[in-house]
Amino acid sequence: MRNLTSLRAAACAVAALLLIGACNRDSGAADGDRPVVGVDYPRSDTDFWNSFIRYTPRFGDELGLTLKTTNSQNDVAKLTANVQTFLSQGVKGVVMAPQDTAAIAPALDQLAARKIPVVTVDTRPDSGSVTMVVRADNRAYGTKACQFLGTKLGGKGTVVMLQGGLDSINGRDRTEAFNECMTTSYPGIEVIGEATNWDGAIAAQKLQTDLTAHPDIKGVYMQSSFALSGTLQVLKQKGLLVGPDDPAHVFVVSNDGIPEELKNIAAGQIDATVSQPADLYAQYALSYVRDALAGKTFAPGPTDHDSTIIQVRDGVLEDQLSAPLVTRDGGTYGGVPSLRSDDKSLWGNNAG
Repeated sequence: MRNLTSLRAAACAVAALLLIGACNRDSGAADGDRPVVGVDYPRSDTDFWNSFIRYTPRFGDELGLTLKTTNSQNDVAKLTANVQTFLSQGVKGVVMAPQDTAAIAPALDQLAARKIPVVTVDTRPDSGSVTMVVRADNRAYGTKACQFLGTKLGGKGTVVMLQGGLDSINGRDRTEAFNECMTTSYPGIEVIGEATNWDGAIAAQKLQTDLTAHPDIKGVYMQSSFALSGTLQVLKQKGLLVGPDDPAHVFVVSNDGIPEELKNIAAGQIDATVSQPADLYAQYALSYVRDALAGKTFAPGPTDHDSTIIQVRDGVLEDQLSAPLVTRDGGTYGGVPSLRSDDKSLWGNNAG
């Protein structure tokens, strides 16, 4: 009887230890003491962000992190609710890509009050402090698109700019830089700006209207590949989806560098893109969170991965990763060098 009692006591002790271990994992420690990091995916309706989603768990595993993930679906209210979910899960760090860069400030303040490091990807909050912003120079995106189109059009004609969301720092940066470059370098080109809120259907509708009202349009600047499918469809309907040597060709520049864009460039359906590094966004966002949890601090200056950290304001540093112009011939346009669309260094050629 005493032996049975002893066995029961031992079993209870083991169960208690297992329960304690489970509680520890829920409070932020994971198998092998891997830090738990919350990652909010901003949307899953574009090829670029779906690529980021595929890269994230791979790099999380390589960096020794356990990830808790949510998807805010381009809705800042959902992102704020997802932050509360992360807090209830006891995460030690957070990666997010807020599409509304003004409205996220209260959630950032809440995370800062709990000393939870936050890294934002692709977008920079308008206010509030974060450990690091991982993005590329989005003003350069607009400038590179302008220089390419300005060169191709010989400084004359009309172009449509399919803007993203102007509630996002990315939409504002790309729009302002494109307009400033056109005004300064190509004053003979008229720019028709169309707000689309990163919505492909809206972009296609507005482009169709513009091409009907302005048959002299010879260029399109899409601020993201969200507009790619609709733009090609509209050009095809208008009989304008022709090769770059055809006088009816409309020159199209995008921003993202997804595999489909690179194939379209090679096929002569669009002409250029600026390659956002979806792989490096995932890698370095998670790397900065891991390093912050280990007590590492960061400062402006060159990095060990061919980029530069800049201080954009007090409490906010930004690692500006490389984002090259990509063209069919790899030429230089308006002083801007480019890579060929089949260059193996581009993540879009290695995303399978």
